[in-house]
Amino acid sequence: MKKLTSLIVAASLALPSFAFASSAFVPPAPDIAGKAYYLVDYQSGQTLAMRDPDARIEPASLTKLMTAYVVFKAIREKRLSMDQMLTASTRAWKTEGSRMFLDPKKPASVSDLIKGMIVQSGNDACVTLAEAIAGSEDVFAQMMTQQAKKLGMKNTNFMNATGLPNPNHYTTVHDLGILTAALIHDYPEDFTTYSIKSFTYNNITQPNRNLLLYRDPNVDGMKTGYTDTAGYNMVTTSHRDGRRVISVVVGTASVEARAVESAKLLNYGLQFFDTPKLYAGQKPVSEVSVYKGDANKLPIGFGGDIYVTVAKGQASKLKAELVTKQPVIAPIQAGQQVGTLKVSLDGKPLLERPVVALKTVGEAGFFGRLWDSIKLMLGL
Repeated sequence: MKKLTSLIVAASLALPSFAFASSAFVPPAPDIAGKAYYLVDYQSGQTLAMRDPDARIEPASLTKLMTAYVVFKAIREKRLSMDQMLTASTRAWKTEGSRMFLDPKKPASVSDLIKGMIVQSGNDACVTLAEAIAGSEDVFAQMMTQQAKKLGMKNTNFMNATGLPNPNHYTTVHDLGILTAALIHDYPEDFTTYSIKSFTYNNITQPNRNLLLYRDPNVDGMKTGYTDTAGYNMVTTSHRDGRRVISVVVGTASVEARAVESAKLLNYGLQFFDTPKLYAGQKPVSEVSVYKGDANKLPIGFGGDIYVTVAKGQASKLKAELVTKQPVIAPIQAGQQVGTLKVSLDGKPLLERPVVALKTVGEAGFFGRLWDSIKLMLGL
C-alpha cells in the first residue's frame, strides 16, 4: 500500500494589469521633529515610515480614540443609544483638563457627548460616557485595555478614559496606528464625526484642534492630544485618489509643529507610493481538487480585498504565487485556510495572506470516500 504524503504545491497566480505613472523613486522618509512617529497605508496595512514604533509613550488625549471605540461598540450592541440622555456625575463634572462644559443639572444626549469627546476633547464627556457604560471610569479603563489586546495592541495599557497622566497609562505609535485603522474599518458610520470642525454646547463653541482639517481637504480625522509631559501629539488620516494613509506623530513642540510634521508624513505616503488592489474578497482566484467530498473541486480566494503598497511605477513588476498543501481532504468549511498567497517584487517578499475556501464541501458517501482513498493510494 502506498503511503499518503502531503505535498506543498506552488503555482503562479495571475495579477490584474496596472496603469500607474512610472516613477519608482522613493526618497527617504522626511525628518520628523517629534519623539516617535508611524505612517501606515490603511488598505494594505504596510508600514511606510517609522521611528521608535514600539517605544512606550504617553498618549494624552489620543486615549480618546479607544474611549470612542468602546463607546461605538456599546451603541452597536444596543447597550447605549445616540438619543439616550446622560447626566454628568460630580466626578465627571470636576474632571480636570479640556472639557465640553457639561451642566451637572442638565442631561446631555449621547450624540452630543460623543461630539464633545471627539471635537472638543472633553474629559467631562469621556467620564460621563464611561460611567454610563461600565459603572465607573476604572472599570471602563479595564474594558479599554481588554479591547486593545483584542485588536493586537501589544504594548498598551489604559488607566482612564481621558488620557490624563498616569505612570501605568501608556501605548506606542504602532499600537495607535492599529487602533485608528480599526476605528475606520469597524465603525465607518461614526468616522465622519472626526472631520467636524467645530461644535457648540452650552452656548460655548470650540474648534477641532486638528489644524489639518482646515488646511488640507483630503484630511478627514482623527485626534489631537497634549499634556506637559507628553508634548503635542496627533493621529491623522488623509485620503487621495482612492488611497488612505494614517500618521501618528507624538512628542512635538507645539500645536503648529504637530500639524506640520503630520502633513510631511501624510504627503510622503500619498505622493511616492501606489496601493493597487490585487484581488477582490470572496471572488475565486483558482480552484483545487478535493478528495472524499461531495464536490470534486473547491473555489478558493480571500476573505477580504487584497492590497499591496509599492513605490509608484512598480506595480507591474509584482509577482504572485499561490502555495497550497495537497491533497485537500473533505470536509472543508467555507473560510477555512487552504493555502497562502505570496507576493514579491524583484524577488523580495512583500506580503503573505491566507487563501481560504469560498464554499463548504461536505463528506462524500461511503463508496465515494472509498474510491477516493484508492485513488490517493495509487497516486491518481
